[in-house]
Amino acid sequence: MGLLSFKGGIHPPHAKKSSEKKAVEVAVKPDVVTIPLRQHIGAPCEPLVQKGDQVKVGQKIGEPGGFVSAPVHASVSGTVKEVKDMFGMGLCVVIESDGLDEVHESVKPSKDFTELDSKEILNIIKEAGIVGMGGAGFPTHVKLSPPPEKKIDTIILNGAECEPYLTADHRLMLEDPEEIVYGLRAMMKSLDVKEAYIGIEDNKPDAIETMKNVCSKYEGIHVVGLHTKYPQGAEKQLIYACTKREVPSGGLPMDAGVVVNNVATSAAVSTAIKTGMPSIERICTITGKGVKEPKNLKIKVGTSLQSIIDQCGGFADSVGKIILGGPMMGMAISDTEMPSTKTTSGILIFSEEEAKLPEAGPCIKCGKCVSICPAFLEPLYISAYSQKENFEMTEKYHALDCIECGSCSFICPSKRPLLHSIRVAKQQVQKMKRKAK
Repeated sequence: MGLLSFKGGIHPPHAKKSSEKKAVEVAVKPDVVTIPLRQHIGAPCEPLVQKGDQVKVGQKIGEPGGFVSAPVHASVSGTVKEVKDMFGMGLCVVIESDGLDEVHESVKPSKDFTELDSKEILNIIKEAGIVGMGGAGFPTHVKLSPPPEKKIDTIILNGAECEPYLTADHRLMLEDPEEIVYGLRAMMKSLDVKEAYIGIEDNKPDAIETMKNVCSKYEGIHVVGLHTKYPQGAEKQLIYACTKREVPSGGLPMDAGVVVNNVATSAAVSTAIKTGMPSIERICTITGKGVKEPKNLKIKVGTSLQSIIDQCGGFADSVGKIILGGPMMGMAISDTEMPSTKTTSGILIFSEEEAKLPEAGPCIKCGKCVSICPAFLEPLYISAYSQKENFEMTEKYHALDCIECGSCSFICPSKRPLLHSIRVAKQQVQKMKRKAK
């Protein structure tokens, strides 16, 4: 099978050389963790602990507030110092570590997934608080619970890691491929599907070879090479590349008979089944010219970003911007004391030179944003109507179908902030729809 791809997309610089050859290191254990009770799409958790309580590693400290939600667990053992709103992240549980890393009694290994039924597998995933670890944070048990009328016949694992700079998934595929495949097979059993794809961009040939070697003994699991192109790892684009199915406008992957998960999510499923340990740590790439020693670190959820950066030698001479996630879809932050979460795949520290933004000019109607849009939209018109606050027209131009990849802003020769205005349009259209209901 040749390399697969989708229509549209762009080719930003990879910028992965600084960390792609760096093996994953276990981060220094934090003295204090600040664990947000909402680290996922959906309802926040209700706290199960209060100030003064003693907690252990893996203990549930947040109860889901609805079906689309996921429990939160302690990543260290110690004393609860505070439960309060912090960093604009909602309610957080602050735990001072006792350094003992005593594991909670509820953390017990399960039987092999082959001896579990689909409901038992699903319950383990739900109780472990596993969410999409590629950045979106959608609760995994919800993805694996489609309505009866939605027949799922395929699972796709996203190993593309198409965002520039990030190498956490690449290192995971090289260092723990068996765990990824074990988790995938468990999810296949949970959904009763026989077909699965692991999509990996061809700028990671070593990962493709490693994953193929592990998967060669299992029927129905296909490792496929993808053209290196952004946003190759976006759900709808990945589905088309692997299966040639298209998700309908306004639809979800389940409407195409597919469930998509990240490779790190799959590894977390394996950990939960084999050890009973919930989602309390992840691999994170720390890189950019603004940090002295780029690394891939396995970090505890709730560790302060400053502590993580310090383990990479600290800041270089000049720092222009810090971004959580990748440069295309990540979020710029101003406070490095805020904590890491289950979705912290990267911490990018840009130098002042890297962070400089060119001055935007007028739209020249070149159509480049239209030709490369992976969602087949007309970004220039959505953006223009958004700036005029004509949100009814942005809806007619299908603003809600925008996947917020940022390709339009990247390709625009006038350097217009197209994505920013489209995001505003999406928020306003969704607000209009809620009012209409």
